Amino acid sequence: MTANAMFRPIEILLVEDSESDISLTEEAFKEGKVHNQLHVTRDGVEAMAFLRREGRYAQAPRPDLILLDLNLPKKDGREVLEEIRADDTLKCIPVVVLTTSQADEDILRMYKLSANCYITKPVDWEQFICVVQSIEHFWLNVVTLPGGA
Repeated sequence: MTANAMFRPIEILLVEDSESDISLTEEAFKEGKVHNQLHVTRDGVEAMAFLRREGRYAQAPRPDLILLDLNLPKKDGREVLEEIRADDTLKCIPVVVLTTSQADEDILRMYKLSANCYITKPVDWEQFICVVQSIEHFWLNVVTLPGGA
């Protein structure tokens, strides 16, 4: 367990518009051993408001990790990542792209925008749970995350 996890809950922002994927992700994290807080935003505009602590998100915690879908309403994940990486106060937050897109151009673009990793969502329920738990294990148990600001 990282030093971060020993002292405070890990704050995770899930940016996802699919209710079923939100439910599966919540279930997978509940089974994990790391104390975390999973926050959900359902479109790119809402995600940026959360990250910038605007409006109803004025008291939002700074995420330690962002799980980002690409195909979002209002502002897609590509635009969200571009804004995150252009913002000095947000650019060091690790971003895991978790999406159904297997398009080479999406993968290349997200890495060019400095995504920390790109994972294609499996369609199988058990495989999806396994992927989320692997993300949790790696990012919350193995990696040392930057401290909150």
